[in-house]
Amino acid sequence: LKGDKLSDGLKKDLVHNAERAGKTPEAFMAEQKAKEAKAKEKGEELQGPSSTQYDRYIQMLETRRKVGNASKRLFNITLGLLPFVQSKEYASRSLLPINHAQMIDDLLYVHGHEVLVDGYFNGDPHPGNILLVGTEEGSPKLGLIDYGQVKRVPKNMRMLFCKLVIALAEDNRKEIVRLMKEAGYKSKYMDEDVIYLYAKVSYDEDNDELTNGQHIQLFMEDLQSRDPIDALPRDFLMISRCSIMLRGLSHALHQSRSVAHAWKPIAEKVLKEEST
Repeated sequence: LKGDKLSDGLKKDLVHNAERAGKTPEAFMAEQKAKEAKAKEKGEELQGPSSTQYDRYIQMLETRRKVGNASKRLFNITLGLLPFVQSKEYASRSLLPINHAQMIDDLLYVHGHEVLVDGYFNGDPHPGNILLVGTEEGSPKLGLIDYGQVKRVPKNMRMLFCKLVIALAEDNRKEIVRLMKEAGYKSKYMDEDVIYLYAKVSYDEDNDELTNGQHIQLFMEDLQSRDPIDALPRDFLMISRCSIMLRGLSHALHQSRSVAHAWKPIAEKVLKEEST
């Protein structure tokens, strides 16, 4: 696959967004940080545009680009032909923004399919292992590379995890705790509140309300101090890593998601088709 690593592609996207706003990348980022801080003061989380909103914005910019390029072409084939007159450069589709919302939804779907349907998934989906392909044509697509940490999930544990995904999406505490115990979770006191919170943060979502404003690592350490863990569901360890890494990217792009809600339709289909 040929393309930019996602981390590099997002940096280019930031530069283009800053230029459209008439700011330097540094000033643009500072403005975003100020918005994040203001939202946090209100007890809110800054959420970016939806996929539909992104599409409308991109279409508007594409229309402007075409009109601008038509004007430049007219200039280039008339006045631009005169001596000492510099022709105008056309605007490339590569300058169009990336639909961050759709990108996150696609990444969640692909990895959800790998975990729940295929039973084989990449446990290390950081931005360096994801490519942006087709950005030069203005139609970026995702390319997944470097499957060096592939994890296999046995069918029985895959079916159990499908049930856990559904329970998490429905916030069914009793069922979440039951399934975690069945999967092999063991702790000193078997505190059901801790078991529930561990499952939510490991596989589903993390936000200030859930973690009391703590960083996810500190929150997990607090859970460990409240009820020391003796054993974790071994087949779910890399799923947790995958979920947390994807959520980290989504938070960075202001596209926070519940992984369980994204994966629930896949889990329901798998249970329906494979449980018989």
